[in-house]
Amino acid sequence: MNTNETYTVKKKGAAGKIAGAVIGLTAGIVLLATATASVPAGHTGVIVTLGKVSDRTLPEGFHFKAPFVQEVVDVSNQIQVFEGDATAVSKDLQTVNSVIAVNYRIASAESAHIYRNIGNDYEAVVLTPAVQESVKSVTAKYTAEQLITERTAVGEQIKETLSNKVSEYGIQIEKFNIVNFDFSAEFNAAIEQKQVAEQNLLKTKTEQEQAIVIAEAEAKKKVIAAEAEADATLKKAQAQADANDLLNKSLTDLVLQNKMLEKWDGAVPKVSGSDSSLLLDITGSTGAAQQAAPQTAAPATE
Repeated sequence: MNTNETYTVKKKGAAGKIAGAVIGLTAGIVLLATATASVPAGHTGVIVTLGKVSDRTLPEGFHFKAPFVQEVVDVSNQIQVFEGDATAVSKDLQTVNSVIAVNYRIASAESAHIYRNIGNDYEAVVLTPAVQESVKSVTAKYTAEQLITERTAVGEQIKETLSNKVSEYGIQIEKFNIVNFDFSAEFNAAIEQKQVAEQNLLKTKTEQEQAIVIAEAEAKKKVIAAEAEADATLKKAQAQADANDLLNKSLTDLVLQNKMLEKWDGAVPKVSGSDSSLLLDITGSTGAAQQAAPQTAAPATE
């Protein structure tokens, strides 16, 4: 074997070794890939062995499994949102079109059960018909007006009914919201007319109450004014009475005599009569000067 032939043989041997190494590495990677599984956060890994669902599940994280014969299916346990329309009839036979939103999740412990019995299409298979039935059954217990005024209570009752229907499948209802109620055009018009009538009645009642308040205020003002006037008259009369009393007490005999002297012009009064006398005290309390001037009238001559 010459040099060239030896080199060729060595080259082919090296190439074969490289190819074998590549094949072995590839096979190892494939084997490793089929022997491991990674469950994302918020999910449960359901183990399927040759088509059979195991009751044992895998939590989130990295796991080993039997290569080629086992498969790990990820089932979400995160909160999911279902939105849809629901048509029902109220207690007073009004057609009600509702828009609803449901927050739900799959319980981790029930992931294998729901995958085995329902699969991944549990929303269409279980949740949707349960929502429709729950809305219909609860709506039929209320009148159309009650559905509007007691909306929160209606939503809570629908949530409770829905939870009872789907909990056996491993579906947990976190929240139920009635986004909107829609009624027929005739019912909406009737509601609007009723609201207008109630507003007018409230306005009239308010105006009447205001008129009563104003009338009471005016009457109260008049009473206060009358009481004030009567009080003023009473006080004035009392003041006059007090003044008269004070005046009477101040008018003594000496004062009266002094007043008479102030007004006397100095002339002695003349009195005529058959038996008359005049006594005039012009000295006050001294009594020092008294004068009697009796006069007898002459008989008349015929």
